[in-house]
Amino acid sequence: MTTLLLLVIYIAFISLGIPDSLFGTAWPAIYSELTLPISYGSFVTIIISCGTIISSLLSSRLLARFGTGFICIFSTALTAIALLLFSFSNNFYLLCVCALPLGLGAGAIDIALNNYVALHYSAIHMSFLHCFYGVGVSASPYILSKIIGSQGNWRTGYQTAASIQFAILLLLIATITLWGKTKISVSSASVRHGSSLSFRTIVRMPGVKEICCMFITSCGIEYTCGNWCSTFLVENKNMPIANAAQVVMLYYIGLTLGRFCSGLLAVRLHSWKIIRLGQIVLGAGILLLFMPFLTTSVIGFFLIGFGNGPLFPNLNYLTPENFGENISQNIMGIQMAASYLGIMLAPAVFGILGQWIGVWLLPLFLICFYFVMLASHSRAKHFLQSNS
Repeated sequence: MTTLLLLVIYIAFISLGIPDSLFGTAWPAIYSELTLPISYGSFVTIIISCGTIISSLLSSRLLARFGTGFICIFSTALTAIALLLFSFSNNFYLLCVCALPLGLGAGAIDIALNNYVALHYSAIHMSFLHCFYGVGVSASPYILSKIIGSQGNWRTGYQTAASIQFAILLLLIATITLWGKTKISVSSASVRHGSSLSFRTIVRMPGVKEICCMFITSCGIEYTCGNWCSTFLVENKNMPIANAAQVVMLYYIGLTLGRFCSGLLAVRLHSWKIIRLGQIVLGAGILLLFMPFLTTSVIGFFLIGFGNGPLFPNLNYLTPENFGENISQNIMGIQMAASYLGIMLAPAVFGILGQWIGVWLLPLFLICFYFVMLASHSRAKHFLQSNS
């Protein structure tokens, strides 16, 4: 039963990844059809992120009252309906309305599944959980590229993604009884994980602000590339929309492979070393985007995903080591908030800059985030080593 439930959880995490890469991939086709400014995509992604933050803040109460199984079912249903409504949207305001339930559903299932796996399974399962997220974010650009290439219709792509979500929803409903087999209450788990600290106390601890900055920059790079890679290639490299969607798929494949390889390397290398190796590959990928050749841009996006992929899971895994097991749960909450901040703001800021200046600015925007990440990494290691 435990293995079967784990398989269900993996499949459910695919459903989390499917919507995340869909909008950025489809946006060139959407703004062309609806005659919208390029920067309007940022408003949609901000609303999605706001919904994610809201549901994350409410998740502990919802989990305690309704349980993980029901929250996963409700959240998957919410995202499936939102994707279906996206496909029928014929103006910018409807896109914004659909964005809110999409964010609410994504945030709730993210927290619920991460929390459940952390309580009931080992660390290796957590690593592979995020690999299955990569499967979802890689699959939707592939599906969309095939549909746009054959039909030229982004709406069918959204309807196909919604159908996959509804299929996963039926699986979750059919296996709802499995969730109670290893049930642990949220309140008791919280007690075991240590004492509660105030936000001010946490952020004053040495290294916390620097680690949070690493989360902001890593997630900012990840989602800026995911949302604007397709537009950059279409507008700046004159690539057909269907082909650009395939490059987005390649980018997310790189992200998935990076996290998978990170899990394999963890047997021999410390997480800090894996993070450093990832940053080297990430930097090489960004540099390739500065070159004028289309091929180097394609390779660059793959390397950005491959190098950046291991950072998020390894930074989370290091939390008990960096700050102590007793307060690690408190620190993780702040880190997740920081990651959502990067997810919400970075793509939006670039969308505005891309509208005012041009999407050719993407490599320069990413390299700025990269240098801030390296500086934060250096300062974090200094503070953490001096307090160890």
